[in-house]
Amino acid sequence: MKITMIGTGYVGLVSGACFSDFGHDVICVDKDADKVTGLERGEMPIYEPGLKNLVARNVEAKRLSFTTDLAAGVADADAIFIAVGTPSRRGDGHADLSYVYAAAGEIADNLSKSAVVVNKSTVPVGTGGEVERIMREHAPDLDIAVVSNPEFLREGAAIGDFKRPDRIVIGTDDEKARDVMREIYRPLYLNESPLLFTGRRTAELIKYAANAFLATKISFINEIADLCEKVGADVQDVSRGIGLDNRIGAKFLHAGPGYGGSCFPKDTLALMKTAQDYDSPVRIVESVVQVNDTRKRAMGRKVIDAMGGEVRGKKVAVLGLTFKPNTDDMRDAPSIAIVQALQDAGANVSAYDPEGMVEAAHIMEDVHMANDAYAAAEGADALVIVTEWDTFRALDMRRIAGQMNAKTLVDLRNIYQPDDMQKLGFDYFSIGR
Repeated sequence: MKITMIGTGYVGLVSGACFSDFGHDVICVDKDADKVTGLERGEMPIYEPGLKNLVARNVEAKRLSFTTDLAAGVADADAIFIAVGTPSRRGDGHADLSYVYAAAGEIADNLSKSAVVVNKSTVPVGTGGEVERIMREHAPDLDIAVVSNPEFLREGAAIGDFKRPDRIVIGTDDEKARDVMREIYRPLYLNESPLLFTGRRTAELIKYAANAFLATKISFINEIADLCEKVGADVQDVSRGIGLDNRIGAKFLHAGPGYGGSCFPKDTLALMKTAQDYDSPVRIVESVVQVNDTRKRAMGRKVIDAMGGEVRGKKVAVLGLTFKPNTDDMRDAPSIAIVQALQDAGANVSAYDPEGMVEAAHIMEDVHMANDAYAAAEGADALVIVTEWDTFRALDMRRIAGQMNAKTLVDLRNIYQPDDMQKLGFDYFSIGR
């Protein structure tokens, strides 16, 4: 089938590349000419394991191409996916849908035949109806079916998630649109990937409900971790103990410095605002957001307390800046609040991240970006592990201990064992243990 992807951000680029790998002909459209030129040269605007090779393979096979020409991009498309950004709107926290609505109008203006238009962007309940209204206004003589098809991609594992999904949610009551979507995802049938057909509003809400529930699990185990520290329990054993219950499950029960990224912060906020607009507040989600916001800054205080309560003029080495490993995404990363809290207290911060330092440099001021973990730790009074990159799990901690000015280690991801670190002479602090 011929598929057009509007937007070459994280969702659009990964989805477009994966669809082309299924054998479909995919055109990715973006207004950013420099980005399109870079993609044509094989330069990825984001870091995602395996994406560069996936794009190159399908470009070479002539199944994947990039353009700034929206009219040419939609001319022969069987399905047009909208995959533009929906950031939190300044001032009220609602999802900013201006890019979605603008894309809808431009698509309709350039269509010459009936089409299936698919919202792949994360959008609040009712957005599909507004997109449909806009398209009918711009192209009243065309039969345009608007479908909701939310993405469930984890940064760092997006290609695997797309090709081996838990479920594919498709929101539409239009039978022709259902047939088109079945054909698009037909290559996944051998994997028995379940297609869940729902109403459009239900599909839109499924996305927000899923992310809010996962965010709730994270904030829940973080609060349990705090309680573990007070009562002398081990949060990792608690996580295992409850995660083995298949009604609960083990995923997203890892205590840490709080969640960040492109989805959970903005989607929980958008769900809250939607619920308030419909006079049906989601109190649990409101608490989750508050707990998470408070926690990030509290982790900075945890480091300061570990250093005796005074960090002015001292050097703190921070390992890991991105909100999670295997991505360069710095959006709402816990490291931002942690570093700011340390700097506010007078500390000098040196940092290292395998992929996130370029982006971090645009966000963080007066942070020395080191060449590697050992350079970051040189002469440090404390070492803080913020993101659990695999490379940090296998550090030569004896070497690091010898490089540091004082051996304070604050492990906010619990990747090391307390006994092992104490044997190396570290004053070791972790989460919930």
